[in-house]
Amino acid sequence: MELRRRALQLLMQVEPAVKAAGLREWASAADAEVDVAAQLAEPAGLPGRPDRPRRVAPAELAQRSAFTREGRAALLHAVTHIEFNAINLALDAVWRFAGLPRSYYLQWMAVATEEALHFTLVAEHLKSFGHAYGDFDGHDGLWTMAERTRDDVLARMALVPRTLEARGLDVTPSMREKFARAGDDRAASILDVILRDEIGHVAVGNHWYRWLCTREGRDPIAAYDEFATLYGAPRPKPPFNLEARRAAGFDDAELAALRPATRSRGDLTR
Repeated sequence: MELRRRALQLLMQVEPAVKAAGLREWASAADAEVDVAAQLAEPAGLPGRPDRPRRVAPAELAQRSAFTREGRAALLHAVTHIEFNAINLALDAVWRFAGLPRSYYLQWMAVATEEALHFTLVAEHLKSFGHAYGDFDGHDGLWTMAERTRDDVLARMALVPRTLEARGLDVTPSMREKFARAGDDRAASILDVILRDEIGHVAVGNHWYRWLCTREGRDPIAAYDEFATLYGAPRPKPPFNLEARRAAGFDDAELAALRPATRSRGDLTR
């Protein structure tokens, strides 16, 4: 099946394990047929996802400690939920936006495949706690922003990979250390894999954001501020993992733009 249509088919798949398995079959898509020009009709019911977890407002999520078994299970579930959403976000980027270079679609399909691996790793570890995906509540912030930016690929690149997913670069190291201090070396090692790969995923978003800004004659920093205001994106909060952000392609001007929110606190991660 042509790659963009297959991405839409997988996005419609409700069962997470089946969705992840379908992506593993597409792990090598370099020779895939890609119809870059097709304007695909959006079916009802996107994205495909199970009835559980129950989706609640972020403020309704219980705060859990990594130093209790149930708390670690809840934190692992939160990561599983993020990774499942990340699969859907990458697949949506593939099927939804027409008229981009072939490499755009191949790169986002590769991102979806890595997100499927992350989901599988965390979901399998969660089973060792006697839990499965859906046992705890989750919030819908990632997909909400996808819906807001459904008609503008430049806004999508600005506010999903470069904002919401880039936040993972900042918070994953501290979460990893909590699991390590709690003696959960498996969780810590999985988060090492996730952080490594997420640097690459954010880099993909940065690349296509700048490519699109150049195509449209937009200044990347000014355009970002405009989109963040227009679509109600959360402003990045410190501490920031500047090393990971640099590795993901944020330039000095973009990193400097983070500093006004932190000048009085001095808590940028160096």
